[in-house]
Order: sequence, then structure tokens, then C-alpha cells
Amino acid sequence: MYEHDVYISYDRESETVSPWVRHHFHPRLRELLDDNLVDKVRVFFDQDVGGGTKFPEALHHALQRTKVLVAVCSPKYFYNEWCLAEWHSMAGREEHMGLHGTGLIFPVIYSDSYSFPDSVLRRNPVDLRDWNEPRAHYQDSPAYFDFRKQVGRLAEDMVHGLLEPPPWQPDWPLLRPVPGVLPTMRLPGRGAWPVR
Repeated sequence: MYEHDVYISYDRESETVSPWVRHHFHPRLRELLDDNLVDKVRVFFDQDVGGGTKFPEALHHALQRTKVLVAVCSPKYFYNEWCLAEWHSMAGREEHMGLHGTGLIFPVIYSDSYSFPDSVLRRNPVDLRDWNEPRAHYQDSPAYFDFRKQVGRLAEDMVHGLLEPPPWQPDWPLLRPVPGVLPTMRLPGRGAWPVR
């Protein structure tokens, strides 16, 4: 009953994150996953949802029928109701399946990281802060080669979860947590965490 391999979760209201995902991250992730898998990869990206569709229902339907979630992390991500709903729904699925907080969520860092919850940092996120230029012409720059290599590493890390996802269940919960200050926030100046 899976309809999508990957669900991209990001701050849709951001004037920088949203175009970066649209112009750079989404197309590169899709093509690099395709390079690593036999079957055509199905990536859910909300900007592909057609007109006339009920947006919240489309997001819920897609999330419940997706194998893994890629979270594009920025400070406002963790104060956005939809982003939190997407993250915690997939984290709840991990818990339900006994995966103990690993396997179904792949965070990438767009910006900051010092204010992220510890649960994000424990997942060994891929740091893309050096390549967070949202303008479309960025793909013509020399730095784009390194960006593509970093996204390629993420794609390689995701292959196992896409090839061996937990059996789909229609009763997986879809949560709607209320935004607010999350516990166990990392404080600025406490040292850097590993970058891959």
C-alpha cells in the first residue's frame, strides 16, 4: 500500500528553504536515489500536488503511504505545526515498529543546528549548510558539484530503508503536535557536532 518512497518535509513558509528544496534538493535527491535503486523512485513533494486537491488531506494521505521521511531542518521547522506533525508521525511509526528512533527519518540541515532538539542530532543529519543557496542559477556554480556529492551520500544512506521498509499498516497514527519550545534543545556555544 505504499505509494511513495520518500516524503520531503520542510518549512513551506520560508522564503529561502522552499525555493532551495524546489530548485535543488528535490530534483537532485530524486535523481540520485534513482541512480541507486532498480525501481523508479517516487518522491512526494507537496509542490507537485495538483490544483483542486484538498491540501491537508493530500499531505496526510501521502505521509501515511510513504516509506521514509526526509526532514529539511531549519530553526523554524521545529515551531511549524505541519513540520512537527510530519516528524512526529514518522517517529511514532518508528516507535510502533520497534525501531527505537532510527530508520525512517533522515534529517538534513539547511541552516542553524544549534537550536535543534537533541533527537535530531542523534540521527546523524547530513549537513548541507554550505550549499543552502536558494536561487535557481546556483546549479551553474562550481560548488554545486560538492552539493550533489553530499546529496548522493544521503541517497546511499537511504537505500536500505527504501528496499526493506516495515510492512505497511493502515492504522499508523498521524499526529498534529502543537508548536512550541521543545525540550532538550541544544544551546549555542556548546560545541559543534559531527559533520559528514
